[in-house]
Amino acid sequence: MIDAQRLSAALTELEDRYLWDAGASLELSIAYEEQALELGDERLVTRARLCQANMLNRKGEVAAAARQIWKIHKWATDHDDTVVQARTHLVWANIHRHLGDAAQSLEHSVLAVELLDDNATPHMQVWHRAKLADALGRSGSMEAARLRYAQAEELTIEFGLPNLLLGMLNNYAYTEYAYGENARAQAVAQRLQEVAERHDFELDPATLDTISAIEIENGDYLSAEQTLREAVRRHATGGYEDADALAEYMLSLARAQRFLRATDRAQVSLDASRTLCVERGLGDVLVRVHQEQSELHAARGEFAEAFAVHKVFFAAHNALHSQQREAQARTRQAMFETTEARQEAARFREQARRDPLTGLRNRRYLDEQLPDLIEAGGSLTVAIVDLDHFKRINDQLSHDVGDQVLVLVAKLLETELAAVCADGFVARMGGEEFLAVLPGLGAGEATGQLDGVRRAISGYDWAELTQGLPVTVSIGVADLGDVLMPTQANLLSSADRNLYVAKHAGRDQVVSGPQRDACDRSYRDSVSAA
Repeated sequence: MIDAQRLSAALTELEDRYLWDAGASLELSIAYEEQALELGDERLVTRARLCQANMLNRKGEVAAAARQIWKIHKWATDHDDTVVQARTHLVWANIHRHLGDAAQSLEHSVLAVELLDDNATPHMQVWHRAKLADALGRSGSMEAARLRYAQAEELTIEFGLPNLLLGMLNNYAYTEYAYGENARAQAVAQRLQEVAERHDFELDPATLDTISAIEIENGDYLSAEQTLREAVRRHATGGYEDADALAEYMLSLARAQRFLRATDRAQVSLDASRTLCVERGLGDVLVRVHQEQSELHAARGEFAEAFAVHKVFFAAHNALHSQQREAQARTRQAMFETTEARQEAARFREQARRDPLTGLRNRRYLDEQLPDLIEAGGSLTVAIVDLDHFKRINDQLSHDVGDQVLVLVAKLLETELAAVCADGFVARMGGEEFLAVLPGLGAGEATGQLDGVRRAISGYDWAELTQGLPVTVSIGVADLGDVLMPTQANLLSSADRNLYVAKHAGRDQVVSGPQRDACDRSYRDSVSAA
């Protein structure tokens, strides 16, 4: 069985590929996942699944990719794995690009770059910036895109990655072409070809297709035809497996030949593209084949045929848009379902940390948060707040009235504390006892503020609810300076001791600071007796 180190290296090689056979890479990533599961390595499993999501997206199975991406992102975030997070956002950007959402694609492309750190591979350092440039170009921000392309180019030179320079320049040339800057596109394409010659690289068919599009736009139809014939030849001999690639090249070739008025050659190329579209179910390419067929009839003066085919094109165009909207809806639904599940899980986690009666934080939340606040150091005060003679309210009025009093006291505590300490929180400890946590405040400052909270509770108009019974609280306060060892248990014990003093001193008051009097001894005696 492969060991973790070798599997990680194999995954990196797959992740950092510039050109893929999507089908074969998907099968390989599934095999890698099985090996990672045998090893029990969660990170390798997650990386393999991210490769699968990427390949599914490239095969056009966008909804399937979208279903996986949330889980992968959650794992990477929970484990603070910036490399996996960065790679995840890049795949996410491509999912949104397929959905036609340029804004979301750009947002994820930005995050994919922002998360890069020293753990990112050289490929990531280059390619993530290049893909951000692509996203900026699609969003119409060409100046910003050109800046990112320049940064990516500098890094290819720094890291010695001429193959990525070639890929980046191909994207750059096509982005300028799509933006309508054909002179710039031609200049970038020229640099691309110079890089290929300098490093003795054979241009892949997709790059040749980009060059031919620029040549057609420039009116250089003969060069475009030659370039596309070479693209077709290299596609046949180079093992390129993209399902729609050859159909696209033949369609572009037919277009170049029509402009050359070589209509017979154009018809042969177009027929070949049409056959591929039918065999492989390439509906989007087939729509453009119909459009080109109409143009070709018109070029031959066959206007009746051109009109008839144009009607076919128009119907196919509308049908395609309908299919695309349905596919987008399915993908968005898949993303919604995963988002909804994630939000539902977050709601469950939140509910588990809330008191169901008052809506305040509960003891579980306190036990998660308070130790971290203590460990962080700095000023920190806690205050135990206990309702005075609460049993009398339950006994004389009913437990329902008692619950209403608890809810109102909770709201008063939360409201008053927010004004005193924005970073603090109140938790219900159980029964009629609450705990206020005030980070950034020492006991001296907090005591005066908490006395204002006490007055707000006693001064509230309780008459209608409690039929004249008063509602007051006693508060015991402690800060980190009151304990020898800064632990949660010691801090709460100190606050509880001060609460005991407040109760025995007549209630409806706030007590803070170390207690060394008879009441303190009485407290210790009561604890021992208990």
